[in-house]
Amino acid sequence: MTDPVLPRAALPGMLRSEWTKLRTVRSTVWSLVAMAAIALGLMSLIAWAVIRQWDTADPSGQEYLRTHPLDLILSRPVFIAQLVVAVLGVMVISAEYTTGMIRSTLQAQPRRLTVLSAKILVFAGLMLAVGELLSFGAYFLGKAIISAHVPVSLSDPGVTRAVIGAGLFTAMLGLFSLALGAIIRHTAGAITTVLGLILIVSQLTSLLPGTWGARVHAWMPTNAGSLIFEPTVPRGSLLTPWEGYAVFSGWTAILLISAAYLFKSRDA
Repeated sequence: MTDPVLPRAALPGMLRSEWTKLRTVRSTVWSLVAMAAIALGLMSLIAWAVIRQWDTADPSGQEYLRTHPLDLILSRPVFIAQLVVAVLGVMVISAEYTTGMIRSTLQAQPRRLTVLSAKILVFAGLMLAVGELLSFGAYFLGKAIISAHVPVSLSDPGVTRAVIGAGLFTAMLGLFSLALGAIIRHTAGAITTVLGLILIVSQLTSLLPGTWGARVHAWMPTNAGSLIFEPTVPRGSLLTPWEGYAVFSGWTAILLISAAYLFKSRDA
C-alpha cells in the first residue's frame, strides 16, 4: 500500500539528500574555492598590477579602463570562472553515472523527475548564492583597488544590473551544464561538449557571413547570456542585456526538458 505522505515528503527529502551529497563531495568544495580564487584573488592581482603601472600605461588603455571599469574587475573574472562552473555543473549528475551511485539514488526514490528536480533546485540555489556573493565581492574589492585612477559606482548606468547579472549568468550556466551532463551522462564527453560550445563554437560563429551569421552569433547561448553582466552593450547589438539572458534561459530550458525526458525514459 502506498504511503499517502510520500508524494508530499518526497521532494523535501530529496532536496536535503541532494544538498548533503553536493556539499560533501570534494569536487564541489574545490570548485567553489577555485571560483573564489579567480573572482577575488586573480582579479585583485591583475587589477593591482594594472594600477601599479598606471603612469606608464598607454593613454588609450587608460581611457578604455575609465569607460569600461567592469571589464577588469568583473567581466574577465566571470569569463575565466565560467569554465569551473561548467565543469561543476556537468559533474553534479554525470559523476553519479560514472560511479554507479545513480542506481542507488533511484532505488531510494523511484520518482525520477523528483530526483532530477531536486538536483536542479539545489544546484541552482547554490550557484545563484555563490555567484552573487562573488560578483559583489569582486566589485567592491576591485573598486577599492582601482578607485584612485578609475572611479566606478553602483549608481553608474548599468553597473548594478551588471553586478547582479554576473550572479544570474553563473546560475544559468550551471543549469545549462547540468542539463548537458544529464543528456550525455559521460563526464569527459559532457565537459568537452560544454567547453567546446563556450570557447570554440560560440566564437567561431562570428566568422559566419552576412546578417544571418550575425544573428547566429548573437543567439548562441553564452554569447547572448553574457550581455547581462555588461554595463553597456556594443553599438548595433541585436539583443539587449535582458533579451540576451532570456535567450540563454530559453536554450537552458530546452536542454533541461530534453534531459528530463531522457532521464525518465532511459535505463540508469
